[in-house]
Amino acid sequence: MRKKIVAGNWKMNMNLQEGIALAKELNETLTADKPNCNVVICTPFIHLASIAQFLNQDIIQLGAENCADKEKGAFTGEVSAEMVKSTGAQYVILGHSERREYYKETPEILKEKVLLALKNNLKVIFCIGETLQEREANKQNEVVKAELEGSVFNLSEEDFKKIVIAYEPIWAIGTGKTATSDQAEEIHAYIRSIIAERYGKDVAEDTTILYGGSCKASNAPELFAKPDIDGGLIGGASLKAADFKGIVDAWK
Repeated sequence: MRKKIVAGNWKMNMNLQEGIALAKELNETLTADKPNCNVVICTPFIHLASIAQFLNQDIIQLGAENCADKEKGAFTGEVSAEMVKSTGAQYVILGHSERREYYKETPEILKEKVLLALKNNLKVIFCIGETLQEREANKQNEVVKAELEGSVFNLSEEDFKKIVIAYEPIWAIGTGKTATSDQAEEIHAYIRSIIAERYGKDVAEDTTILYGGSCKASNAPELFAKPDIDGGLIGGASLKAADFKGIVDAWK
């Protein structure tokens, strides 16, 4: 049975004190009412070590939003995969559309990041997805295939099993637009089919594929009911404990 996951991506929000307060609230709430899925919160780098000290990682696992494509050295301001792992984090988000767009992260850079994350025993949430123009030109399938081929289809089967895929239609991030559950299911099923072509049916069946694109408590049950949608990568709705728990509860 593949893992069901609800992961929060805090992005560049909340100072350290606010982040600790939110993590504590989530920790208490979900310890009291145990989730029916795996829960991960991916926080800014400066929050990781502080939050790791009190987070019950049997209930909520901790992740970073990024890591460097270099192992160590004279790269001022960068944070390596080894540093992320040393805080107590278990996951890292790589390839988010915002990193690709604003920080010009190429498939080659992301390939290096993935390798370094895996070398440091981090599980990778690898993001793929198309823009509105690409969707309107009906190119979404070739876009997601190219993103997988460019950065993760080089991995051995054993390493690929440590990758969680997050499909995010870029046109539905923070826009309030959401892919319909049928649109989301269609492309999730396609992603699973190309994983099967590369690694075989068993690996494809075991790969967790999350939906990320304006997922909230109101639409999560319909999205999560689809056979190929295994959870969500949640942006804005992960910044309030009640909103985030509402999505986690969609698995109940």
